[in-house]
Amino acid sequence: MRDSWHDAGHLIRLVLVLVLAAATFLVVRRAVIPEAFGMYGHYRPGALEDVQSRPLRFAGQAECAACHEDQAKVKSAGRHARTGCEACHGPLAAHAADPGGTKPRIEDIPGLCQGCHEKDAAKPSGFPQVARAEHYGGTGPCESCHQPHSPKLQ
Repeated sequence: MRDSWHDAGHLIRLVLVLVLAAATFLVVRRAVIPEAFGMYGHYRPGALEDVQSRPLRFAGQAECAACHEDQAKVKSAGRHARTGCEACHGPLAAHAADPGGTKPRIEDIPGLCQGCHEKDAAKPSGFPQVARAEHYGGTGPCESCHQPHSPKLQ
């Protein structure tokens, strides 16, 4: 009988280690995860208030079109019709609130265009792609031949 307990001692130690690991996991989980987590699914209920407390950074397509009707018309008829203004011009809530105080600008137009249009095998075949080094020698700015709001050749 003594030998059977001796052999079972390994299993008992294993079970104790597993119980200790599970208990440690539960204590750490209780300390790290907010109490209300999971109340509304896989979300923390306070997250919405946290996000709403942050200042707005983006104005939205309608705000841009309200003041810049001519550019909005050109863009809506061009290939960038479904691309939001702030995708290229950046967050513009401050400009919409104070148009004279802040001016939107794009500093690196070739880099911006390259972000979407650089040739990449992972992009759909119908999506306009260029290898910048081969396209027009890769030296000229894109806007010298393409109008950004409607990028067909000028």
